[in-house]
Amino acid sequence: MIEYIKGKLAEITPTTAIIECNGIGYNINISLNTYSDIQRKEETKLYIYEAIREDAFVLYGFATKQERELFLLLISVSGIGGNTARMILSALTPNELCNVISSGNDTLLKTVKGIGLKTAQRIIVDLKDKIGSAGVSNETAGSFTGNISNNEIYEEAVSALTMLGFSPAPSQKVVNALLKEEPHAEVERIIKLALQRLR
Repeated sequence: MIEYIKGKLAEITPTTAIIECNGIGYNINISLNTYSDIQRKEETKLYIYEAIREDAFVLYGFATKQERELFLLLISVSGIGGNTARMILSALTPNELCNVISSGNDTLLKTVKGIGLKTAQRIIVDLKDKIGSAGVSNETAGSFTGNISNNEIYEEAVSALTMLGFSPAPSQKVVNALLKEEPHAEVERIIKLALQRLR
């Protein structure tokens, strides 16, 4: 079992990171929170969860052990797979997710794509007592301060939303509207806001 992968950050998008380690490039699925943490680094270390199925071998990577622990808790809930758990961890920070679960806020949880009321309630019921063991801190990821043009942000946001399962047309419309509202917003903020608007 792989505990973590440490190496050169060869490529990164809001949904995937390719880490080169000993001449091998590992394609790792990441959340928006992890993207925010590692996007400006030349070298990085991601804690890994291996999803091994008959038809695929998928790696999920996390900037912190706490986020991986939350991911593991989420996929332990009936009906929540790896991609849905990643979607939840892209829409909410680990701290926000812990607060949502501990306060029983199913309304906020069901704003995440693919999460209906019953699933939101199941997550809260199943994880409310376990959430303290995740050891999530109140650390917040540093915000991006690079100079990326709106056009690059638009393309990257639409690409990320499409990879997360949204149709291109509504994604383009929402991203375009958000960039008009907040022309100086970072790409991860645009994606987070889009995740709240797209259903």
